[in-house]
Amino acid sequence: MTRITRNTVVASLASLTALGLALTACSTPPAGGDSAATTPGVTDDTITIGTHTPLTGPAAPGYASVSAGALAYFAYVNDNGGVHGRNINYIVKDDAYNPANTQMVVRELVQDDQVFAIFNGLGTPPHTSVVDYLNDNGVPDLFVSSGSTTWNQPSKYPAMFPFNANYVVEGSALGQYSVDKLPGKQVCFLGQDDDLGGDMRRGVELVLGSDGLGHVEEYSTSNADLTAQIGALKGAGCEAVVLAAIPGFVSLSMTTAARLAWEPVWLTSSIGADYPVLLDLLGQEGEQLLEGLVSTGYLQSSTADNGWADLFRQINTDYNGDAQFTGAVFNGMSAAYLFTEALAAAGPEPTRESIVEAIRSGQLVGNGVLPLSFTADDYSSYTGVGISIVRDGIQDFSDIAYQLVNDSVSLLELDPVPLVGNGIPAP
Repeated sequence: MTRITRNTVVASLASLTALGLALTACSTPPAGGDSAATTPGVTDDTITIGTHTPLTGPAAPGYASVSAGALAYFAYVNDNGGVHGRNINYIVKDDAYNPANTQMVVRELVQDDQVFAIFNGLGTPPHTSVVDYLNDNGVPDLFVSSGSTTWNQPSKYPAMFPFNANYVVEGSALGQYSVDKLPGKQVCFLGQDDDLGGDMRRGVELVLGSDGLGHVEEYSTSNADLTAQIGALKGAGCEAVVLAAIPGFVSLSMTTAARLAWEPVWLTSSIGADYPVLLDLLGQEGEQLLEGLVSTGYLQSSTADNGWADLFRQINTDYNGDAQFTGAVFNGMSAAYLFTEALAAAGPEPTRESIVEAIRSGQLVGNGVLPLSFTADDYSSYTGVGISIVRDGIQDFSDIAYQLVNDSVSLLELDPVPLVGNGIPAP
């Protein structure tokens, strides 16, 4: 059984300050006219990619297992012959959701490890700090694990592609859901003070209007106290709250509200809605607090019988030590599947250019609730999302889905991508 080693790096801020590691373009020239023989990270029998991800720090609860899921899927692929005869070597480095750390570990991956691509770098603030560095050095920046609209700029960043549905799409879906299913309720907003919060709010206001939110509050991940924000939302008479938050702050919002004897309807984006993770964070009161939670989703359910969940559970057992099978694990495996699909389409002698063109071709399908939406001119991964609701302790998709096209929201019929064969894309 093939095992892929996780390379964990925990960098101290003091060390980073002393080293003064401000990212600038290094001497590696941008990709251009490479052959497989000269492409960084590619040998006759391996292809090396890397990522930054929060194995520690405020975002680790819920997200540390994303890379574990990807590692497990790649091990499964390698044990079944790899892609075009090459094994995928995946290097995972911890950035603790801290942009200064992200800059250091990404520089190591590019300059020291000579990776073919950065894959599934996680988090809006961390990844924003390295996009120009990767672009300047011609490194494909594939399937960023964040819904920021920053990643969809084909003319400025031609080799950068998102994995998540973007936060504007998710925010618009939650806004439309509140109009359709929560008529008359005062809808408010609590969001992270970055692109996550800004893009989600923009999506909600596409539906409700610029003055449609009853009250708006922001928080910073550096301050784990939401008493002031939750108190203000309660005081404003909010009856439903759209959360643009990572799991730790979704759970913190709920526990703070419970302490203040306040029970609004909670609506959250996919990044904060992993039910098993939230249960762990919330403890004994979790099931009660999570009942009725509304969230968006672009991937198929990790709890339903849909083929993908069955396969990924087995991979989790065989290659991930039978760890808890969460939405985050499913997410990591799904991203790894998409990379494998892109690598197969890049041809038997892959280059950085050929994998970018494979994605831009619009031929990749993925394994979501809809086929992927990538085109040469628009790098949106998904233009629509489903709505899931927690009922009686079970989180699953409802029959409601929405699509955002040209700033207009419409009802959507989901078209889940079926599992084919053994879940490894054919070359």
